[in-house]
Amino acid sequence: MNGLIEKFTQDFIVDDRWKFITKGLGVTLEVTALALVFGVIIGLIIGIIRCAHDQQNANERRGVKGAILNFLNLICQLYVTVIRGTPALVQLLIMYFIILVSAQSKVMVAVVTFSINSGAYVAEIFRGGIMSIDKGQMEAGRSLGLNYVQTMTYTIIPQAMKACLPALANELITLLKETSICGYIGLNELTRGGDIIRGTTFDALLPLFCVAIIYLVIVMLLSYLMSLIERRLRKSDNR
Repeated sequence: MNGLIEKFTQDFIVDDRWKFITKGLGVTLEVTALALVFGVIIGLIIGIIRCAHDQQNANERRGVKGAILNFLNLICQLYVTVIRGTPALVQLLIMYFIILVSAQSKVMVAVVTFSINSGAYVAEIFRGGIMSIDKGQMEAGRSLGLNYVQTMTYTIIPQAMKACLPALANELITLLKETSICGYIGLNELTRGGDIIRGTTFDALLPLFCVAIIYLVIVMLLSYLMSLIERRLRKSDNR
């Protein structure tokens, strides 16, 4: 017991090494939150474009609008294929060492990378959710005088969000854990904070277990919050 207390003191108390964990946690949450927001925006736009393309009839595909939509859909398909087909770590390194090599902020590089990465997965989540809504909903909205964008905004997307919520929650958890690779570009996030302590004290047990427990607690908290939201949505559907 005394040996464990000594290790704890050496790992976290001496030289205020616990700050590596707290500061790293702050960076992890910042990158995750910003990447989720931008990833959802990217994914929603791409999901709508792909759904609009899939829902075109034969006459619409021959017109100018159809040609533009076909081109946008091709770009979106290429984006989704490339991002989903390459590892997030490789994307992060390419972004840091090639595309954003002159960037002053490593946090910005991480946010941009994970936003683009998450956007590809969120796009498919939204596409599946939107396509699951009955076509009669779109026809009903259009018959009331709403245009395509208005029908999507007020009728289709709110219903699709309910269907997409479990998958979006899973994407959030995945995104949170993926930020642990930011240490490869020298960003002192949570995992790197624990690794810095390990490299300083040569003790891997407590720092790495501390990092793992923090991730586990955050994931459990997010899962609990999502279950509460799902319960509320189910209650509102039953009214």
